[in-house]
Amino acid sequence: MRLFTAIDLPSEIITNLEDLLRRLKPSAQINWSPPRNLHITTKFIGEWPEERLDELKAALAALPAREAISISVEKLGFFPNPHSPRVFWAGIHAGSGLAELARDTEQALAQLGIAPEQRAFSPHLTLARIKTPGKQPALLQAVAKLPSLDFGSFTADRFFLYQSRLAPTGSVYTMLAEFPLAK
Repeated sequence: MRLFTAIDLPSEIITNLEDLLRRLKPSAQINWSPPRNLHITTKFIGEWPEERLDELKAALAALPAREAISISVEKLGFFPNPHSPRVFWAGIHAGSGLAELARDTEQALAQLGIAPEQRAFSPHLTLARIKTPGKQPALLQAVAKLPSLDFGSFTADRFFLYQSRLAPTGSVYTMLAEFPLAK
C-alpha cells in the first residue's frame, strides 16, 4: 500500500482553485492536478504492508493533542524555480502548528521504521507537474495578470491517512482513517 497523511481542503477553497486552474490551463500544456486531489501532505509514508496498517493507525492516533490549525492558501510559485520549473504550486501559510504536526508525525512513524524526510517541511499544494524542462512564459504571464493570489483560509481540526493508487489517468486517493487534532 502506498500511503500518506494529509489535511483536506474545504469545498470553498477547492472551488477557488478550480477557478484558478480553469483560467491558467490554456496557458501551459503541463500535467495539471485534478482539484479533487488537492491536499496538504504532512507525511509521505510510501509503501507500507497492509498487515501492519493497524499498527500505523495506532501510531497516528497516539500523536499529542493540539489546537486546531489556522491555514491560508495564498501565492503561487515553482519548484525549484521559475526558470526551470518542475512543480507549479500554491502556498500554504499556517504558523508553527502545521510544522509541529508534520514533525510529530515524522517522529512517531520513525519508531515504526519509516524513514524521515530529508528535506525541510515545505507545505504547498501541487497544482501541476512540469515534465518538459524550460521556462513557461505564457503561464508566468497568466499568473502575473491574476487579480488575487489569495484562495481562502480555514481551520483544520483533523488530518487523514490516505492510500494512493497510481492509475493511467493520475493518482486515485482513498481515505483510510481520520484523526482529530484534539483528543
